[in-house]
Amino acid sequence: MSDELYHRGAASAVAAWAHIARGAEGAAVVRAPGVAAAVFPAGPERDFYNNAFLERDLGGAEREAAVIAMEDAYAAAGVSAFAAWAHESDRPLIETLERRGYHLSESTRAMGMALDDVDVATARVDVVEATWSQYLEYLRRFGVPDGLLAEVDETEFQVLAARLDGEIVATGLAFDHDGDSGIYNVSTLAPARRRGIGTGLTLRLLQAARARGCSTASLQSTPIAERVYAAAGFRDLGRILEFAPPPYGTPA
Repeated sequence: MSDELYHRGAASAVAAWAHIARGAEGAAVVRAPGVAAAVFPAGPERDFYNNAFLERDLGGAEREAAVIAMEDAYAAAGVSAFAAWAHESDRPLIETLERRGYHLSESTRAMGMALDDVDVATARVDVVEATWSQYLEYLRRFGVPDGLLAEVDETEFQVLAARLDGEIVATGLAFDHDGDSGIYNVSTLAPARRRGIGTGLTLRLLQAARARGCSTASLQSTPIAERVYAAAGFRDLGRILEFAPPPYGTPA
């Protein structure tokens, strides 16, 4: 089940990138055997969404071809800064990237769950549906640039917000793909943390996803949020290692 959850989560993330790309100038998800590369050559999205998911456990020739296809996609778009995503269990892929000059820049933890496991009890958090403009306004409190995600078709996302004393203090997104609900960008303002708000908001996103007919949910967690997601029922699926290419362009 863990492998299935991981692959469903990877597919949801790539589908979400593709949807965002349709609202960004010149952007696209470039697919080749073994890799899906989100290529964002322009706009504020360029600094956030140039990521590529490399498949696990490819054979040697397939692995080399996937990495080269990724590099070619970014080189063709004039993008030199991107992240190659590899699962921590795939030592041959990691060694291939390191041999080509890539270095580990950060990591997240892949997590997933079957929605049959969601606690149906109502979370004691004031959660409401939010508009896309409210969500973007909230993001600006974290210093994101103006215009980020401004042209995205928001109808494919569910946006929920948690309030404290009437003020939005946390938000999160859900994007459904093939029966999996990808949960993204759950964040809580610092003064409102450690009150169960993030967990309550996540549970509401999961409950709504199950009501829409989804059977699983997935996300990538930063270390600070892992306990929040574990409390909501998510299982650890291993770390996703994000490798940056060597400076001054695409590796040879």
